[in-house]
Amino acid sequence: MTGGTGAGAQRLQKIIASAGIASRRKAEELIASGRVQVNGQVVTELGAKADPAHDHIRVDGKLLHGAERPRYYVLNKPRGYVTTASDPEGRPTVMQFFAGKERVFPVGRLDFSSEGLLVMTNDGALANALTRTAARVEKTYLVKVSGRPSEAALNQLRHGVMIDRGTQIGRPGAPPRHESRVMTAPTRIRLLREADNPWYEMVLIEGRNREIRKMFEEVGHHVEKIRRVGYGPLVLDLEPGRTRELTLDEVNALRRAAEGKGEKREKKTPKPGKKPAFRSKGAPGGAARHARGREEQSASRPSRGTSGRAGKTFTRRKRNAD
Repeated sequence: MTGGTGAGAQRLQKIIASAGIASRRKAEELIASGRVQVNGQVVTELGAKADPAHDHIRVDGKLLHGAERPRYYVLNKPRGYVTTASDPEGRPTVMQFFAGKERVFPVGRLDFSSEGLLVMTNDGALANALTRTAARVEKTYLVKVSGRPSEAALNQLRHGVMIDRGTQIGRPGAPPRHESRVMTAPTRIRLLREADNPWYEMVLIEGRNREIRKMFEEVGHHVEKIRRVGYGPLVLDLEPGRTRELTLDEVNALRRAAEGKGEKREKKTPKPGKKPAFRSKGAPGGAARHARGREEQSASRPSRGTSGRAGKTFTRRKRNAD
């Protein structure tokens, strides 16, 4: 007897994915290949349903033990990792940073050469809500560009440019390709560091494949580095390759952002030469990290003479001595 169709019935692929066995797409493959049983019977129909509270569901002979606990992490992804569960080219993936933990998957993507803030979760509903273009969740990036774009070029990027949908980037100076092209959404851009190869802060509300690199290529400039330092309400504060779980407040803030209810507040963008910040009062060791950050900033800040509290104290002492 296969699963019922009562109030608790769900599609098999959803049940398998919720149990942390595989993604929904992989679960569909497991069902189609006859590797799933419900109450002792093999089920190969993708639309089949079962009740996880009452039916005995087995995958490759192993009994499922209910849905996994929702988990939410943030990773500072280093360069040289792909944001997929596996890679046909054999490149390292971000899953290596979660070995031994519950199954999670990345929310959106950062390409192989990019680095920075990546949200990882097993909450498919939240992940889908965050990545919907309609949600307009802001992503903040630090971008190092080869050569100095003109103000006219930057204004083009701010208002939107046509880019290729594909994964490849055109050669600088090559004529534009007009097949399968799309207009980017308006973008906020400001100069962070003046140099021959300057750094810019960019705030995007969409996450197309290699979008930032393609945008600058369209105005004749190559992108050297990309670092994501903000995702909705979150701001990076981890060493490369480090992870931590999000607090309940952070998860709720992400949910509000996915619903378009995120707080409109100005975030302090870290300078390109410093470690990005992912600030959270609820983060483990947060107070100690913030204290160290303040000490480092004080040590690196140039002398201000008699300005500030210390300068005023020095001035008063000198007057008393006189």
